[in-house]
Amino acid sequence: MQFQRLPLSIMKSKFSAFFLIVSLCTVGFSHAQSVDALLADEAAIRNWQAGKTVSAESVSAFCEKSCFVAKPIPDAVFRLMQGKSFPANATIKRDDLRYLQVLHYDAKGKIILGELVTNKAISRDVLDVLKVLYEARYPIERMVLIDRYGADDERSMTANNSSAFNFRFVAGTRKLSNHSTGRAVDINPLYNPFVVGKTVSPAAGRAYADRSKDFVYKINADDLCVREFKKRGFEWGGDWKTRKDYQHFEKKN
Repeated sequence: MQFQRLPLSIMKSKFSAFFLIVSLCTVGFSHAQSVDALLADEAAIRNWQAGKTVSAESVSAFCEKSCFVAKPIPDAVFRLMQGKSFPANATIKRDDLRYLQVLHYDAKGKIILGELVTNKAISRDVLDVLKVLYEARYPIERMVLIDRYGADDERSMTANNSSAFNFRFVAGTRKLSNHSTGRAVDINPLYNPFVVGKTVSPAAGRAYADRSKDFVYKINADDLCVREFKKRGFEWGGDWKTRKDYQHFEKKN
């Protein structure tokens, strides 16, 4: 196998270059993916560019220490959150939250870098659930911080963005949402809307309020996602009686 010369601009050290070449050999690098593309994936994983699609080869080569980890919120991430999901009046401490780096498949079979912020008390459970879903190729379309939508829940849900922490009130009330403590996770929200009476949220998800229909990204009662969250003590909003929140999983204690 013949490798093209690697640009020095992408190397931090001689060790980095050596590691990349060894990794290419280890995963059985094929000509289907260029060295440049693999190096771009390595940079995306190293810098955790959430929302970026990466190859299975890159996951095998570079994900051992970066994927499915929970860590204190990095300064750059916290700067993004301030004034958005973490407003000045937030009553939770930064140290009580964790930044999760995960992988997920979408319905087209693409592997995508995902990110969530959750309460540290549930971070391990959420990582475990998402790893099971990833290994089963369970489809999740998008998973980036809600701050990338200005912490606007409606915008994030309309984009079918799965998210967790967002210091906000329950719509139409002065009651803090469980998302405010990072103890709630919403999965594929456009296709699994909140429904009470004639109200559907997000509004763009009205067509998916009819649960008798089959469609991509739908969460059912016997769904793998539901089973895995419940196994770890979470409630599913689809079980609620007076309202339905098909996207929603929460663990209060």
